[in-house]
Amino acid sequence: MNTHRTDILIIGGGPGGYAAAFRASDLGKQITLVEADNRLGGTCLLRGCIPSKALLHAGALIAEAREAKAWGLSFAQPEIDLDKMRDWKNNIVDRLSNGLAGLVRQRKIDHMQGLARFESSTSVAIEGNDTVDRVEFNHAIIATGSRPAILRTFALDSPRIMDSTSALELEEIPKRLLVVGGGIIGLELGLVYAELGSEVTVSELTDGLIPGCDRDLIRPLENRLKRVFKGIHINTRVTHVEAFHDHLEVSLEGDLQTAHQVFDRILISVGRHPNTDHLGLENTAVETDDQGFVQVNAQMRTKDEHILAIGDIVPGPGLAHKASHEGKIAAEVLAGESVAFDAIIPAVVYTDPEIAWCGLTETQARAENIPVEISRFPWAASGRAATLARTEGLTKLVVEPHTHRILGVGIVGPNAGELIAEGVLAVEMAAVAEDLAHSIHPHPSLAESIGIAAEIHLGSATDLYMPKKK
Repeated sequence: MNTHRTDILIIGGGPGGYAAAFRASDLGKQITLVEADNRLGGTCLLRGCIPSKALLHAGALIAEAREAKAWGLSFAQPEIDLDKMRDWKNNIVDRLSNGLAGLVRQRKIDHMQGLARFESSTSVAIEGNDTVDRVEFNHAIIATGSRPAILRTFALDSPRIMDSTSALELEEIPKRLLVVGGGIIGLELGLVYAELGSEVTVSELTDGLIPGCDRDLIRPLENRLKRVFKGIHINTRVTHVEAFHDHLEVSLEGDLQTAHQVFDRILISVGRHPNTDHLGLENTAVETDDQGFVQVNAQMRTKDEHILAIGDIVPGPGLAHKASHEGKIAAEVLAGESVAFDAIIPAVVYTDPEIAWCGLTETQARAENIPVEISRFPWAASGRAATLARTEGLTKLVVEPHTHRILGVGIVGPNAGELIAEGVLAVEMAAVAEDLAHSIHPHPSLAESIGIAAEIHLGSATDLYMPKKK
């Protein structure tokens, strides 16, 4: 066998894997990066975050052009060239992936394509590589990510049933699209197809969209989606799907007037499954739970002293920025630094309007009986929101009584994903309401909504009339 030896082996070239590789290399470690795909970037770059945000931007442009009629600006209906749009999206992905490959070369990281499977705690077999059959290492970091979950009901051999990966290929714009799952990915991709011309129906099993997110943040998005989508059905289950050559017949169970409906395509977005089932972890001391997630401590160490794990394969939200942070932590741990994962993880929904939150949510506080005070600033009072014709937004702070410490921040409205960064910093640094209120924010801006929300909590806001607290 042709055996390659390395200090640190990193399995997976996504946001977690390449962040770990780059950080460990910068710290002087010898790195080998193994990735099954022929390009670096993982799900986020190749078939997730980046291509979906490109398409969401295109959809938002269509929506803004349509809504500009109310401002006295009229545009013709857009002519959609799917081939050109697909090429534009793919070119973005290729450019960023090629950039990662360049960084690998600059750092002199050994990069090989292939599937890695553990033979022991210090070696893996490599399948699909022409020159290397085996890699021996001192330590390994597993960063193999996740894949879309498919329920048994939809396990049909039909090209009309899509997951989040195939939906991004934009093979066509179906006239009638059913999105199964009202979470972040389902709503984002559903909005893309709706703006491109599909009649979109959403079926969600639970009693609300984006479970776990505060309802006051969801409400402006839901109101807008009701105007864009053909239908949104919560507490609804898909019980049967029958595939035909030119359509799909679907049986739905819930509060519906029509339980049997016909669609041209179905998009399944019901969660993701960790890619740990074909790694040979049984040949190591690594432990997984009943869902396949690898159990790690705050230093990203597994039960096997030679192996660490990061990203979607460990418990917690499956977010690229979480994986990247964990990757850097894992690299620094192996370099002997005294670090651990203890950071605020923001969540962003890139719909229109966007939703973003970080830290403690109001929903979580109520469920866990944590005493909090909630301060809300409605964007109806925002001059900048008025100039954008987007006054449906809201900024809220979750504040600890007596200390006035900022425990959580939530925002719904345009650019919420950018605005939440100030909230992350506030929660991470244990800022108090005075810190935000006394920081001068530019006017007019959406960012000043965070400072005004803090002023509302303190009773010093001038942008709204707030009766004095007794």
